Amino acid sequence: MAASKNIGILILAAGASSRMGETKQLLPWEDTTLLGNAIQTAKACGTNSVTVVLGANAAIIKKQIVQSNIHTVENTEWQLGLGSSIACGTKFILQSQPNTEAILVLLADQPLIDTAYLNIMLSAYNTNAKGVATAYKNKAGVPALFPKSYFEELLTLDDDYGAKTIINNPKENFLVLEPGLKTRDIDTKSDYEDLHNTSS
Repeated sequence: MAASKNIGILILAAGASSRMGETKQLLPWEDTTLLGNAIQTAKACGTNSVTVVLGANAAIIKKQIVQSNIHTVENTEWQLGLGSSIACGTKFILQSQPNTEAILVLLADQPLIDTAYLNIMLSAYNTNAKGVATAYKNKAGVPALFPKSYFEELLTLDDDYGAKTIINNPKENFLVLEPGLKTRDIDTKSDYEDLHNTSS
């Protein structure tokens, strides 16, 4: 198995889905929802834990998470953006699973990201013992895996840039992987319909 048992997976699902007009995390996807798909994908990696950060509509979404062995934490400052959710989730993981050696961060609205790709990231970390990120057109981003040496920085994030400032700092020397079209995300109903039709 590619995964180390001491790697925690953090799924960011705290956004309000303002451009979607409805709760994006609960949109149908295959035999589950967008968030359910992300949880299934993460769990299949066999890591130590999966933690979901909720924010907007947290109570409604939490009722729909029926998978076992899933941790949830609510980010009361989710309006600040992805960075605050990463910090919130990192704090929870370090308090509840203090032996965690690395954290893999992914989004709930990238349903084409699959277990095979996450396992490639985990294998790259196991081989190189350094940060691993995902290539986009101009910069790298999440899914990204952060070794223990980055935990203090993750705890200080508080804006909508998320962890991009860490990942794209040349001094950090992240290993950047190219996943092709898997990074397509869902922000609008049109995005959802396009991706849903493509995958079905």
